[in-house]
Amino acid sequence: MRIWTLHPKYLDARGLVALWREALLAQAVLSGQTRGYTKHPQLIRFKAAPDPAAAIASYLEVVHAEATQRGYRFDAGKIAPRRHEDRIATPRGQLDYEWEHLKAKLRVRAPEVLERLKGIERPTPHPLFRIVPGGVAEWEVVAVDRKVTKMTGGSG
Repeated sequence: MRIWTLHPKYLDARGLVALWREALLAQAVLSGQTRGYTKHPQLIRFKAAPDPAAAIASYLEVVHAEATQRGYRFDAGKIAPRRHEDRIATPRGQLDYEWEHLKAKLRVRAPEVLERLKGIERPTPHPLFRIVPGGVAEWEVVAVDRKVTKMTGGSG
């Protein structure tokens, strides 16, 4: 599961569809509608919000808007009606890590999308997130030399 800090406008078609499905799964988890994935690290920042279900619903609303702008027909009726008003603080290092992660994925599956993103050095975050100083989030699972490790934070 990957709930991107990045704005969904950077995702290729495959990535946007996957994000929609994964965020809907996250909504089900955070609303107590499923017993699976309850300890998934991608959900930690949503669980820290005053109303986790409202936070993921607000997240989904932006994903839906991006899909609609591209001409996709994602069912807005699947988004819970509650909304989260505050932005969730997320460290700059997390956004930067995800940007590099996305570019690596696009290099393989959608080089034409990567080409369009070439000049972007500082990507825009999803509007739910407020970028603050700091390294990669503690909950992030990072692949390093084909080994997966859990980040322990950092300042870079």
